[in-house]
Amino acid sequence: MMNATDAPVFDSELIARYDSSGPRYTSYPTAPHFVDSFDETALRTAIRISNEEPIPSSLSLYVHVPFCFSPCFYCGCNRIITRDIGRADAYLERLYREIELTGELFDRDRVVRQLHFGGGTPNFLDLPRMREVLHVLGSHFHLSGDAHREFGIEIDPRYVDTDYIRGLGEAGMNRMSIGIQDFDPEVQRAVNRVQSVEQVAAIMRAGRECGFGSISVDLIYGLPHQTVERFTRTLDQVIALGPDRIATYSYAHLPELFKAQRRLEREALPDAQTKLALFGRTLERLTAAGYVYIGMDHFARANDDLARAQRAGTLQRNFQGYSTHGDCDIAGLGVSAIGRVGSTYSQNARDLPTYYAALDAGHLPVVRGLQLNTDDLVRRELIGELMCHGEVDKVAFGDAHGLRFDDYFAEDLKRLAPLVADGLVCDATDALRVTARGRLLIRHVAMCFDAYLRSNTTSTKYSRAI
Repeated sequence: MMNATDAPVFDSELIARYDSSGPRYTSYPTAPHFVDSFDETALRTAIRISNEEPIPSSLSLYVHVPFCFSPCFYCGCNRIITRDIGRADAYLERLYREIELTGELFDRDRVVRQLHFGGGTPNFLDLPRMREVLHVLGSHFHLSGDAHREFGIEIDPRYVDTDYIRGLGEAGMNRMSIGIQDFDPEVQRAVNRVQSVEQVAAIMRAGRECGFGSISVDLIYGLPHQTVERFTRTLDQVIALGPDRIATYSYAHLPELFKAQRRLEREALPDAQTKLALFGRTLERLTAAGYVYIGMDHFARANDDLARAQRAGTLQRNFQGYSTHGDCDIAGLGVSAIGRVGSTYSQNARDLPTYYAALDAGHLPVVRGLQLNTDDLVRRELIGELMCHGEVDKVAFGDAHGLRFDDYFAEDLKRLAPLVADGLVCDATDALRVTARGRLLIRHVAMCFDAYLRSNTTSTKYSRAI
């Protein structure tokens, strides 16, 4: 098995040759392949079947809060800009209906071991509203009280104080992800997100004091005015803060899709060579500081749950990225939220009027999804193993699925051959193994086994791999 504690090899020339776009594989098949024919009835059926499993999966809840106080110009998320907190009340009224309708479908003994508030800006909700949401969730789902539960929230540090963080801890939250992106003042002004190191440090201290067992921060490279020297200062400031996990996302400039990005100065964006150097410096600095490269854009301390799960071979991947609870069925709650139950995916309406109308009529707001077929399930498991562990035992995998690996994936292995020739993958008789040179290009390895990319049935634009 790939030694996950070893840093990957950063070969700028090799990576530049593979400078192309592809899925992030938080699901397989990916969301662009969901179909409108998957509806509320299909979701209800999927949940019923999952309840009837001999050992039903635990549950993960994703709650989408779409509101933000101000726009970040790099953002491509589904969000609504307003400074009126009262606008959340009509939304929460419908969210509570969805929670009730969804909760009654799952057997009560199915424990919620993972809960994640995303957005938007989840801390748009003040403490009374957040406590109310948690109370409603607890009224309709069996929320775990176990110390190993993972109840997390994304935080915009500009709109919280230590009292808010303390209140979240008292309400049962134990993980937070803080959006930093960059500490450089010029970069912050360019993307309309100005926050200080001191603000973030105060929030992190409050979190530690209030029982948040894991604190992660998000960075973005490829933003306007970023240089290697400036981003190095940000990295050093982040390392000094000591978060448990660090996510370093590659900025995807798609102004034709995301209106806010039109506010950015295109000429101020770093060129491809500089952007690659930014990631190279990130890898260098974080691994030197003792962070383990988990995969894609994620780093974690060696004693963090993610790093331990990778060493133990239990790391998984879902819509929240790399996860120690990837085996849970996921109920997506809120506008645009995506769920995964058994062999299905489902997504809610992406706009408030459609979301509201469904719930006002007493229906779940599902507008599309997918029932996976046998080939989908086989490839989902294979891609998951590659993305998380970098190795697949061909014999064991074949036995588990009743197939001969090299025969079933014959065409895929032909597509993989150039990557084998470049030293990204070792294709042995007994196993596929991603090499240290291939870890940074793991999406390209996975893409060789993606049957939907071959069919070319959508015109989806994916982000670049680095």
